Amino acid sequence: MRRLIAAERSVLQAHGVSMWGYSVLTALDESPVRTQAALAEAIGADKTRIIATLDELQAAGFIERHPDPADRRARLLAITDAGRELKDTAQAEIQRSEERWLSVLDPADRDVFFRALHEMTRVKDTP
Repeated sequence: MRRLIAAERSVLQAHGVSMWGYSVLTALDESPVRTQAALAEAIGADKTRIIATLDELQAAGFIERHPDPADRRARLLAITDAGRELKDTAQAEIQRSEERWLSVLDPADRDVFFRALHEMTRVKDTP
């Protein structure tokens, strides 16, 4: 798992985006406009610590932030075309890398592997 994460991280570094930045772009591409607080919750990030990531993505032109008309204290986030292109390119490279890793499994074993991962990611941490 560490080697897989390292492989993903190298793809993201080659594109100048962090793992958190990629998570932000992926989440915004799935649900185009979110508040910063809702986004942080959706990706499991601390809402105060994600501000630097949002600043970097905005400065690079990958996301936009606008005041929420319903609540001027809140900011609405949206992915830009450049952000979507970056996310799509990085995602395609990551998927090619994952495919190489998964190629050692036959289709039945892949199904079991993916079902197990799905179940493990559904488990919430409890104090």
